[in-house]
Amino acid sequence: MIPSSGEPVPAVGLGTWITFNVGNDPMLLDRSAAVMAAFFAAGGRMIDSSPMYGSSQDTVGHGLEKLGPPERLFAADKVWTSSGNEGPTQIEASRRKWNVPRFDLMQIHNLRAWSEHLPTLLVMKERGEIRYIGITTSEGRRHDLFEEIMRNEPLDFVQVTYNVLDREVERRILPLAEDRGMGVIVNRPFRQGALTRSLEGRPLPGFAAEIGARTWAQYILKFILSHPAVTVAIPATTRPDHATENLAAASGPLPDAALRERMSDHVRSL
Repeated sequence: MIPSSGEPVPAVGLGTWITFNVGNDPMLLDRSAAVMAAFFAAGGRMIDSSPMYGSSQDTVGHGLEKLGPPERLFAADKVWTSSGNEGPTQIEASRRKWNVPRFDLMQIHNLRAWSEHLPTLLVMKERGEIRYIGITTSEGRRHDLFEEIMRNEPLDFVQVTYNVLDREVERRILPLAEDRGMGVIVNRPFRQGALTRSLEGRPLPGFAAEIGARTWAQYILKFILSHPAVTVAIPATTRPDHATENLAAASGPLPDAALRERMSDHVRSL
């Protein structure tokens, strides 16, 4: 649920960094559309992209054109330019690539020119041209500035890196988001696949069954989603079956605080 509005949103979304940067290759475009089809079929709604992600926005647009958008698509994108004056033009170019009436969420990517873009986003939100606004960071960059903006600006969302190993945001960012009524989107849940690859072939611990985690991906996602501040995690994938597997992590029980620590400790021990 989105704290600022109470609007429900599925807890697992779809990221597009790297995986959807496929250029004009028709086979790869259709493979990405198949991922989107599986994602929608499993109940997914939020897709997140950025002008920084190469051709990913065009790939999303291709998939939406081929499949038809779901009834309640939640379109999340970013503004990523060093010039505040260029922000509206870039946002409109992104909207045309997606071919959606408007974005549900527009975020300032990695705080780039944030003080210039934020007034623009606030005006767009007031006009109904976007529904929510936010800021993003990844891999622990610029958390002090990130916190300062969170404390002083009326944001709906923040987007950060968080998983069983990368837990820095638990100290201040996640509690602050709860206090300020901001939704949290989690990027890089699998460290761009490096985390799940490192666990491949290793058996899940017996206690994973307590929360219905059948795979390492579900184990990691259940850890993330169990934090009370987290709204949505956005794993990226090139495989339709993985999209379905990821969505299933939001079903069934989630770990309590004690089990969360056990889960993190176990991965660190491997």
